[in-house]
Amino acid sequence: MLQSISIQNYALITKLDIEFSDGFSVITGETGSGKSILLGALSLVLGQRAEVNVLKDKGQKCIIETSFSIARYKLKQFFDDNELEYEEDTLLRREILPNGKSRAFINDSPVSAKLLKELGFRLIDVHSQNQNLIIGSFEYQVGIVDTYAGNVSILKKYQECFDQFQKLKQELRKQEEIAAKEKADLDYYQFQLEQLTDAKLIAGEQTEMEAELAKLTHAEEIKSALVKAYGNLSEGEFPIVTQLKEARNAIAQIQNVYPDAQSFFERLESAYIELQDLAEELDRSNESVDLDPSRIEFLNQKLDAIYSLQQKHHVNSVEELIDIREELTRKVDKIVCGDDFIEDLKKQLKQKEELLLGSAEKLTNSRLKVIPAIEKTIVSQLVQLGIPNANFKIDTQIREDFQYYGRDYLAFLFSANKNGQIEEVQKVASGGELSRLMLSIKYLISSSTALPSIVFDEIDTGVSGEIAAKMGTMMNKMAENIQVISITHLPQIAGKGKNHYKVYKADDELETYSNIVLLDQQSRIEELAKMLSGADLTQAALDNAKVLLGN
Repeated sequence: MLQSISIQNYALITKLDIEFSDGFSVITGETGSGKSILLGALSLVLGQRAEVNVLKDKGQKCIIETSFSIARYKLKQFFDDNELEYEEDTLLRREILPNGKSRAFINDSPVSAKLLKELGFRLIDVHSQNQNLIIGSFEYQVGIVDTYAGNVSILKKYQECFDQFQKLKQELRKQEEIAAKEKADLDYYQFQLEQLTDAKLIAGEQTEMEAELAKLTHAEEIKSALVKAYGNLSEGEFPIVTQLKEARNAIAQIQNVYPDAQSFFERLESAYIELQDLAEELDRSNESVDLDPSRIEFLNQKLDAIYSLQQKHHVNSVEELIDIREELTRKVDKIVCGDDFIEDLKKQLKQKEELLLGSAEKLTNSRLKVIPAIEKTIVSQLVQLGIPNANFKIDTQIREDFQYYGRDYLAFLFSANKNGQIEEVQKVASGGELSRLMLSIKYLISSSTALPSIVFDEIDTGVSGEIAAKMGTMMNKMAENIQVISITHLPQIAGKGKNHYKVYKADDELETYSNIVLLDQQSRIEELAKMLSGADLTQAALDNAKVLLGN
């Protein structure tokens, strides 16, 4: 319930504080007195767009604050979800700074205007004359039916399932697009992988093969050198090994008579042994060096294949080619296995579609169940409001595809005339008929909605007299369930209110300003009398005003 509004430096308002109570309250005032200003300030604190031109004093900030009693409306979860302090008397505040920036607060915690608007949407419904136009929108119409049917939990479950269904559809479409693109590349990947696989690459083999090829390519030159070296050491007329052996033996014969001979002997012995071993190793090496043209051809072909692959893939080693081969293997495997993943997604989508269908059918059945009662109640209210030949129907159709609000397509159909063609309400209803229809709809859902408050901004447009009195009675009846505030020009409605506020414009020495005051009983009689007869109060007008107030 809206408890109070405090406004500073807004339009024609310097400072204004007003308190509200439960039940049915009315706000009256002459045209241009500031009723729309009050409504504009309320809209700002409920999250509407802020502009710097609303500042009365351009050098000072504007502050609008409202207090709502929310203990009865199960909103604690909203505060917990948004990490806000929950208070049974919750404050909403909006500040517009001279530089055009604005700030929003919930219980003194800074929040975004979007979050402020989201909470405001749960607290109060401000019904302006322009809102009559939304009656033709599908979202509004299905919302009315769901509110009356109490479909909050069913709709929430459906929409959660719908969101999951849509995400699966998007993922499936994405994976199918990826798969189509990758399949176009599959042949290319497989060709590259086949080349790398056929090469039978082994880490480190390139260096070994290059060394072996160099050895085989120079085999004759190597063998010739080894043979010559071996011959010089062990063969021929004067082989070096033989001469060393003879020199060693000669020194051995003088060791007993020449002390230095021992050292010479040892050195000659060491050289003899080393050269003898070297000669044998040269001989073995010569035998191991083969002239193998077929091996040379094989190595050339293998290395040429490696060099070609390295050039193709812009790398310099076999190890890098092996990495590319493994990456291509993964890509091919992924593409080949992608069909399995897509099939799994299709199965998930099918299962989700079945759940969604069941949830949609629950919504449909719940809506169809209450539609006759809605039609009957709306027609009854319209008849009471002076449309005796009113005809109101809700046309329903089942869509093939799923939408955010289910598979149902609803359309409000209306006719005000006897035997008149019933058509979509926005096409045939006049302004006065729309006002009465909207009031009937709000009246219909007032006992079903969890909304604490509703504000009617001149919903009585286009009606007067007895019909206005009936509209006032309906609003008074609505106020048994929710707080109702009506801005009106009609005394028949103003007389029904539990509390009566007057908006007025006044002048002081410096400026013109707007203000609002709660009328006492006598002031209220006088205000109603003026609304009945104009500025000149007559006894008849005063007596009529008392009648309207039930005195």
